[in-house]
Amino acid sequence: MSEIKTILKGRAFLEGPRWRDGALWLSDMHGHEVLRLTEDGACETVMTVEGRPSGLGWLPNGDMLGVSMTDRKLLRRTPGDDVSVHADLSDLIPKRINDMVVDAEGRAYIGNFGFDFEDGEEPATTVLVRVDPDGSAHVVADDLAFPNGTVITPDGKTLIVGESWGLKLSAFDIDGAGGLSNRRGWAEFTDRRTPDGICLDEAGGVWIASPVSKEFLRVEEGGEITEVIPAERQAIACLLGGEDGKTLFMLSSESTHYEQCRDLMSAEVSVTRVEHAGAGWP
Repeated sequence: MSEIKTILKGRAFLEGPRWRDGALWLSDMHGHEVLRLTEDGACETVMTVEGRPSGLGWLPNGDMLGVSMTDRKLLRRTPGDDVSVHADLSDLIPKRINDMVVDAEGRAYIGNFGFDFEDGEEPATTVLVRVDPDGSAHVVADDLAFPNGTVITPDGKTLIVGESWGLKLSAFDIDGAGGLSNRRGWAEFTDRRTPDGICLDEAGGVWIASPVSKEFLRVEEGGEITEVIPAERQAIACLLGGEDGKTLFMLSSESTHYEQCRDLMSAEVSVTRVEHAGAGWP
């Protein structure tokens, strides 16, 4: 494993990293900002989201999509900085929406908590929702235990989602209209390994951030763990990017709770080099 270095410190809670146009785009969820971060550490705010930003993605025309968690809306930002509501998901999802992946057609697959995590509600299963480019929304899977980080394979035919409370990755076939079928287990975990943000590499492995065990892990289909990077704080999300796709961006935080994160300002982005480049979406 290559040297690990930190390129951003002092943020509230970082989530949803995406590589685009030579920079890392990410959400400071508890800081209410979407950020653009270059590999040399230069950081700028590109959008403010009062409802707490999370998952990010782009439509084919270049408009950015961003999750607004607490009001359960998907926002759309044009390159000219105009922001509108792309979809209101409050009729389909009863609790906060969260991470998402946007495919090549501009279809957004959005997960959600399923229960009030910060207030200590008992875990409950929930749905995965697809928002089409026209803004229409559809439930495409159910009975998921906190659907969180999600990836789509390069051929666009398989979706893999991390079920954080289920301690597993689940896979679905994607049909031509964006529907999901043939649900199956892709990898299961023990030892307090809870998949949060995830990304896919060109060799078919999935990197996961595991906040409870404080690790970034690379796992292959069937569950074999091939690499482990210990973290000093909770591992929240990860993404492969950089010029050649082989830079692993690792997001971490001392806490996940809103007020604690805003008090501590402990969220960081660290990077290291890995063998296989990123692939698929995001």
